[in-house]
Amino acid sequence: MTHTVLITGTSSGLGRATAKLFQAKGWNVVATMRSPDAETQLTQLDRTLVTHLDVQDEASIGSAITAGLAAFGRIDALVNNAGYGAYGPLETFSTERVRRQFDTNVLGLIATTQALLPHFRANRAGTIVNVSSVGGRIAFPLGTLYHATKFAVEGLSESLQYELAAFGVRVKLVEPGGIKTDFGGRSLDFGNDPSLTEYQPLVQSVLDVLGPMLAQGSSPEAIADIVFAAATDTSSRLRFEAGADAQQMLGMRRASDDDTFFAGLRAQFGVAG
Repeated sequence: MTHTVLITGTSSGLGRATAKLFQAKGWNVVATMRSPDAETQLTQLDRTLVTHLDVQDEASIGSAITAGLAAFGRIDALVNNAGYGAYGPLETFSTERVRRQFDTNVLGLIATTQALLPHFRANRAGTIVNVSSVGGRIAFPLGTLYHATKFAVEGLSESLQYELAAFGVRVKLVEPGGIKTDFGGRSLDFGNDPSLTEYQPLVQSVLDVLGPMLAQGSSPEAIADIVFAAATDTSSRLRFEAGADAQQMLGMRRASDDDTFFAGLRAQFGVAG
C-alpha cells in the first residue's frame, strides 16, 4: 500500500525539501501552501497534490484534507511544518503581531491536527510530526514570542502522545538547529524601534550572532531526512534532534545547570549579567 503524507508550508525551505523526499521515497504527497498557484516545481511531480492551506484559515485546512482524501483515499502522516519566527524586543510588537505568531506556530498547528484526528482515529493509525526547534528547549535573547510558541509545541506534543496512543496514533517532534533556508528573510519577522535606545546594543549583538549561526546550519535536505525518519519510526520515541548544531546545543543544555548555561548565553550575546 502506498502511504500518503500531508505537509504544511511546502512553498520553500524545509517544507519543500520534505515534500520532495517523501515523493522520492514512494509516498503520495499532499503539499500544502498559502499560494499554490505560484508553485512550479512540486506540481511536476507524480503522486503529488499541490493545494491551498493557510493554517490561520480553518476552512482551508478542511478543504485541503478533503482534497487529499479525494486524490489518494487515505492520509497516513501529517507534518506540521508551517511557521515563522518573530524576534525583537517585546515592547516593539503590537497585539496583532503577537497573535499572528501564536496563530501560525501554535493555533494553526492545533487546528490542522484536530482536523485530521478523526481520520486517524477511524483508521486506528497515523503519525503526527511536529516541527519544533532547538528554540523549543533553549531560549535566545529577543526571541520571546518565537520561543514561547516553540516551547508550546513541545508541551502540547508531549501531552498529546499519551491520549492518541490508545488508538495507534504516534506523535513525533523534530528539533532542528539552524537551517540554510530563507528563514532569515521572509520567515523571520524582526521587530525593532530604534528610538528605544536601551535595546539597540542587544539588537545589534543578536543580529551579529544569529546570522552566522543560521548560515552554519544544516541543509533543508538533511533536516528532511530526519523528518522522514520520525514519520516512519514505529517506536515510542518522541524527540528527534536534527542537525549537528542541534545535538551540540541540546547536549550542552543537558550538561549544564541554569546559572552556568545562562551565563554562557549572556557572554555569547553580550548580555549584561
